[in-house]
Amino acid sequence: MARTPTELLSPADQERRRALRVMKGVALGALILMAVVFVVAFVLQERFPWLQYVRAAAEGGMVGALADWFAVTALFRHPLGIPIPHTAIIPRRKDEIGRTLGEFVETNFLEAGVVRAKLESTPIARTAGGWLRDPAHAETVAAEASAVASGILRALSDDEVQDLISDLAREHLLSPEWGPTVGAWLSRVVEADAHRGAVDLGVDSIATWLRANHAAFSGLVSRRLPSWVPSVAMRLVDDTVYNEAVKFVAAIQDDPDHPARRAVDGYLARLAENLQSDPTTIARLEEAKTAVFDSPRVRELAAEAWNTAKTGLLTALADPSSGLRRRVSAALVEIGERLSTDAALQHRVDDRIAGAAVFVVDRYRHDIASIITDTVEKWDPAETTEKIELMVGRDLQYIRLNGTIVGALAGLVIFAVAHALLG
Repeated sequence: MARTPTELLSPADQERRRALRVMKGVALGALILMAVVFVVAFVLQERFPWLQYVRAAAEGGMVGALADWFAVTALFRHPLGIPIPHTAIIPRRKDEIGRTLGEFVETNFLEAGVVRAKLESTPIARTAGGWLRDPAHAETVAAEASAVASGILRALSDDEVQDLISDLAREHLLSPEWGPTVGAWLSRVVEADAHRGAVDLGVDSIATWLRANHAAFSGLVSRRLPSWVPSVAMRLVDDTVYNEAVKFVAAIQDDPDHPARRAVDGYLARLAENLQSDPTTIARLEEAKTAVFDSPRVRELAAEAWNTAKTGLLTALADPSSGLRRRVSAALVEIGERLSTDAALQHRVDDRIAGAAVFVVDRYRHDIASIITDTVEKWDPAETTEKIELMVGRDLQYIRLNGTIVGALAGLVIFAVAHALLG
């Protein structure tokens, strides 16, 4: 069921309507009072000559009341429903009023000097810092930011994000040729002798494996010997191979300049050079890269990366005690401390805020002001008239009341002066 206009009004507007009706009643009562006084004075003025002055005052009061009633009513509607020219000004010129108001705001408020002067007189950074340094306030900001971030994450399309990650990986990781880059990096590693740690780790791992896997050498060589060789000799051969392997690895561990280490250095140096200049080596690396990161696999990796990141972020954002939330709150408190105490930082922040605001105002002032114009143009004329009347109508009724009083005084003065001059 459609609501009545009164039901569409806010509680504040309904209170304004009651006040407006009271003032209309007062103004109308003053007019009726003047009319009653006029009638009484007009009838009795022959018997009581002094009532002529009362009649003149009442007559002037009625004229003033009627004139101001007409003027006030003409702002909002046609008096008595008669379409008199230049009446119902607000509903008839609503769009023009909106354009004028928009131009007024644009010219007088959305002006770079006004905006900059206001912002420069306001200690924005210091005030914000003083509020933000309170841990409770910082936690509130962190919670609100987390809610916004969670909403954004949930709103994102998983398929679109995965496609984006896949495209970025293909464009920046898979499409470029890896060989020269990897070769240059490997060359710097070898020149800086930074690979020695990796070589030592490999040698130590081999030594550890050898000590724990003596049985792995049983039959390693002996199974290839003729069957007529005694078993004792076979075991001796296997043990000899194992012991030599252990000694060889131990020698590499003990000797930083072991030939095997130099061989590794030489191989890595040649590999680094070939990766930068040898087409065959480069092509083999590209083939290996393509085999590992084929298109389906890239898509799969992108999905795994996004799902893992999204789940982790949502969990951390939802938990007030998570490391992410704690670090954000701590960072906000630290920012607040600095903004509260660092005058130079305050000046920079305030200056940049003022500069950004002035840029926005200069660039978009007309668009911002057009919001007023466009909004007023969309308003219904009757609703617009009622809204404006509720806002200023009560004060306009005082004009009617004042017109009654001033008219009465003017009528009295005019009659008295004329009577004195002509009497």
